[in-house]
Amino acid sequence: MKILLNNKALFESLRPFNDLGFVPTMGGIHKGHLALINKSNKLCKKTIVSIFVNPKQFNSKKDLRSYPRNIKKDLKILKKCKKVDFVYLPKFKDIYVDKKKSNITLLKRDKILCAKFRKGHFEGVLDVMNKLTKIINPQKIFMGEKDFQQLYLVKKQLERIYKTKVIPCKTVRDSRNIALSSRNFLLNKSNLVIAAKIFEKLVSIKKDIKNNINISSFLNLQKKELKNNYKIKIDYLELRNINNLKISSTTKNSRLFIAYYLNNVRLIDNL
Repeated sequence: MKILLNNKALFESLRPFNDLGFVPTMGGIHKGHLALINKSNKLCKKTIVSIFVNPKQFNSKKDLRSYPRNIKKDLKILKKCKKVDFVYLPKFKDIYVDKKKSNITLLKRDKILCAKFRKGHFEGVLDVMNKLTKIINPQKIFMGEKDFQQLYLVKKQLERIYKTKVIPCKTVRDSRNIALSSRNFLLNKSNLVIAAKIFEKLVSIKKDIKNNINISSFLNLQKKELKNNYKIKIDYLELRNINNLKISSTTKNSRLFIAYYLNNVRLIDNL
């Protein structure tokens, strides 16, 4: 595993390879990231992982400051898995070489779900993914379905601009069915117990949707019940089509999306 600390080292190391799989991360490496790496290993000859906490995709300075960081631990995990060829640890200046202000804007139809509640978040994500793709030039990028809206937007933009393919990978869950996330490191044991119960309730809600004519009213009632039972703040609980993320009136080709706060930590999931 070769660690690349700047763009010069990256360009020199990657020049010989034309079948490169890329796993972008902000650190907090967990089994979900390792699953992405495994998929890359199966489909590509070489795999590169980036660790870069992108300040431009945080719409809250407090959230940026509290985001879990432990580079030594991350590198130890990546080295132990023995499936990573390169780890890219860029500085801000390596990514944002061009100081021009980004002209990326979301279409009105895309300002839904997390984009509605996190102003500027996806503009920051799309900007950094565009820059990382241009720098690394991978043949394939591997991203998890837990961040489904992110996956949807990045895939739509990058595949239009580059020859790179964005490969969706299934959400990895722990033994309690909680979707793995770097933010989970900020939760305590009692928080995790609640998160597991919320997932169980979501499974039940998704099943019961089929028996309801007015899905919107049904989900509003379920949202109130979740709030009251678990004392959580919920940004959204919506059923949307996976192909265009429009509000759906059927479970076919649809997923149930949720974003909520547990111990002031924002968690998202879909199923």
